[in-house]
Amino acid sequence: MTSDTAMLASYSCGTWFRATDEGEPLLDASTGEEVARISSTGLDLAAMTAHAREIGGPAVRALTFHERAAALKAMAKMLGEHKDEFYALSARTGATQRDSMVDIDGGIGTVFSIASKGTRELPNDVVVLDGQPERLGREGTFLGQHLYTSRPGVAVQINAFNFPVWGMLEKLAPAFLAGLPTIVKPASQTAYVTEAVVRRIIDSGLLPEGSLQLLCGSPAGLLDELGAQDSVAFTGSASTGAHLRQHPSVLHGGVQLGIEADSLNCSILGTDVGVDEPEFELFVKGVVTEMTVKAGQKCTAIRRVLVPETIADDVVAAISARLAEITVGHPTSDGVRMGALASLAQRDEVRKAVQALRASAEIVFGNPDVVEVVDADAETGAFMSPVLLRAHPGASEPHDIEPFGPVATVISYADLDDAVRLAARGQGSLVGSIVTHDPAVARAVTLGLAPWHGRLLVLDRTSAAESTGHGSPLPVLVHGGPGRAGGGEELGGIRAVLHHMQRSAIQGSPDMLTAITGQWISGSTRTETDVHPFRKSLADLAIGDTISSATRTVTLDDIEHFAEFTGDTFYAHTDEEAAAKNPLFGGIVAHGYLVVSLAAGLFVDPDPGPVLANFGVDRLRFLTPVKADDSIQVTLTVKQITPRSNADYGEVRWDATVVNASGEPVATYDVLTLVAKTWPA
Repeated sequence: MTSDTAMLASYSCGTWFRATDEGEPLLDASTGEEVARISSTGLDLAAMTAHAREIGGPAVRALTFHERAAALKAMAKMLGEHKDEFYALSARTGATQRDSMVDIDGGIGTVFSIASKGTRELPNDVVVLDGQPERLGREGTFLGQHLYTSRPGVAVQINAFNFPVWGMLEKLAPAFLAGLPTIVKPASQTAYVTEAVVRRIIDSGLLPEGSLQLLCGSPAGLLDELGAQDSVAFTGSASTGAHLRQHPSVLHGGVQLGIEADSLNCSILGTDVGVDEPEFELFVKGVVTEMTVKAGQKCTAIRRVLVPETIADDVVAAISARLAEITVGHPTSDGVRMGALASLAQRDEVRKAVQALRASAEIVFGNPDVVEVVDADAETGAFMSPVLLRAHPGASEPHDIEPFGPVATVISYADLDDAVRLAARGQGSLVGSIVTHDPAVARAVTLGLAPWHGRLLVLDRTSAAESTGHGSPLPVLVHGGPGRAGGGEELGGIRAVLHHMQRSAIQGSPDMLTAITGQWISGSTRTETDVHPFRKSLADLAIGDTISSATRTVTLDDIEHFAEFTGDTFYAHTDEEAAAKNPLFGGIVAHGYLVVSLAAGLFVDPDPGPVLANFGVDRLRFLTPVKADDSIQVTLTVKQITPRSNADYGEVRWDATVVNASGEPVATYDVLTLVAKTWPA
């Protein structure tokens, strides 16, 4: 290697690897200076995938969901301490400080969110139950239960150049939480930012060895090493996505392929919005933001601006006026609001797209070939003016061509049906937005657009202050889209984790299913001892521990007192004549909440002990009415035990079944308590 510029390193099999050939130069987007070189020549991809499966995977799967979440949270906190280092590198990609925050802070925030979801919504275990048991036999000795388990494979992510940090972290966090090791293949142009982040993660030792590896350079041959338990998450062009779909490992080897590809996203201004309405300003601001953040290099950016034909001129004028205020230049210079595109090649691609769009549209703002820049050279750096076009009637190009840069096209529509039809011509998008203050308009457009979009933003004056905007994927909402957008799906909270896991239907006896799932299932063995379960700490409790209460007669006085005390004087509890005519009751019945309250009195141990608090009731169902002078009895069984990390207590879920004198269930529910890990504390 003759260049003085450092070759980016890949991280494989526990060591950093640098190719010894010349590699390809990576240039500063604003200055044209060489930042680094990249090559994967000589990297052993078979060894890399084997290391992930044999070392990384078992190490991650040895941890519970809560332990994995804790590792992710610690990683995110550590990365936040090095943001300035990442910002400096990000600026060399052409990103302004705001652009860098979208990528870097957005990525770190996504990890925090996924980790928090994992702690709150997943058990402190390695399996996840899906739904309730299904009774498969008459006697209840043969049941079915769906559950999710971790796959013994590897998650490969192939990312685009525009988000070198967020693109990696938003894929890494769910895969890690699901128990999968990850191989990251960043886009070459901005891989030096990804490499810096991965280096910090590896140096921290917060993730198990083999759970994260980095491939800088060509991934040729990587898919050949993958099989039926492996997955590939690709973000990039539709043409590359189509090529990946044809790979033998995908076609015949069972490799799961998720694709996020081109997306001609639209924003629709409602027919109810006039130029003096707050929504008009919100619409214009949103379009300009999506055109200029990251220089329009976002898969969620607005490409098609759909507006009522009656105010199209006003919209064009308002957007143009705002675009005129955008200062283009070196991303670190004061006052610069839009930096460079990622590379000169990328700028050439956008210019070609604009030229193609001009076949059925005219430029109404900007010049793709000329731009004034601050503190930089307009030709040496990959700078470009924002460009707004206006489509001719019946134009087809705006619905087929995606200019991946600061470019959008205004398209007029006649009515809402026409707007929906035009939006659908994009053939599937990641996101669309509807700006309206009319609920009827919002419903009509949403129902028309939803089949064609992965996410829809409905924006008006009420939600504007808290809205995260059209182009911001959120960790708790799905990111992906049908058709042209690739048909893939990422994020969406725990959905992203379960996407990486295998759902299986397990059949067996209640005791067997309890043993397999780690959660007590109705019909399983109960364990009753002389010690009240509420006197046991988390260390002493076991799945199946049970208390069967004494009985309690529910009197008419109880019912009348409860009605008077609570104000719940519904006729079924207070009017014998009216209640007798009710086909469900046939007379006075106890309030359901009275039954639950009395049941609590039957099983609660009153003295101070390891049970610290009751924090909820789940799945409460009233099954059989309790009439005056009927008796009730409750059985309480430990259903699930979830110790909390970094706390001296955990959660215990109890199965509660209340029966009447005939043994019929009158109420079933789960009681949720916080229990000390040891007692005395």
